[in-house]
Amino acid sequence: MDRDAAGLKDLAARIEAAGGDVLALEADMGNIASLRASVDAAIARFGRIDILINNAGIYPRRPFLEVTEADWDQMHDINLKGLYFLCQMVAPGMIERKAGKIVNISSVTFFVAPKLLSHYVASKGGVVGTTRALAKELGDFNVHVNCITPGAIQTASEKFFVTEQQSQDFIERQTLKRRLQPEDVARVCLFLGGPLSDGMTGQTLNVDGGWVLY
Repeated sequence: MDRDAAGLKDLAARIEAAGGDVLALEADMGNIASLRASVDAAIARFGRIDILINNAGIYPRRPFLEVTEADWDQMHDINLKGLYFLCQMVAPGMIERKAGKIVNISSVTFFVAPKLLSHYVASKGGVVGTTRALAKELGDFNVHVNCITPGAIQTASEKFFVTEQQSQDFIERQTLKRRLQPEDVARVCLFLGGPLSDGMTGQTLNVDGGWVLY
């Protein structure tokens, strides 16, 4: 599911070219009815949902004293509320089959709490807490719920808000001296979504190049 129609179409084409079967859907993470329709469409097409990866998020910067109620609501609707209810929508099928993997994407900012992102950090902290709570609730049914906290990932959209100096600063903060790529996070998603992680639930894995060590 995505709200970027052009990016979604391109991704679907690449999956199909690689031999995959894909259903591309646009959805609004802040709209529960939109999410419900997407989940229903996926189940109608494929029969079930085995793995859910919650990766949607927005990242607007704002000084704490300037954050409005509208800013807060938009941030939490997309970063936390949509994630929570998507988990609720897919969990019944996983419970019935006694199998399922849910991977929630939080952020390293939960640990480092940078300035100008208080409402973002609050939403991503909620993702970590939700992951732990759902792992407890769903563990009896062999449903695994884990979390990834990515660091500074060099995405295509970064060019609009990250300067070259800031990019170098990210590297200096990390133990690994290179910019992390989306594939670095995707590989950990594959691990958490597959059988190699069957002994894990309720965990938060940093994929941040060694920015935060704990």
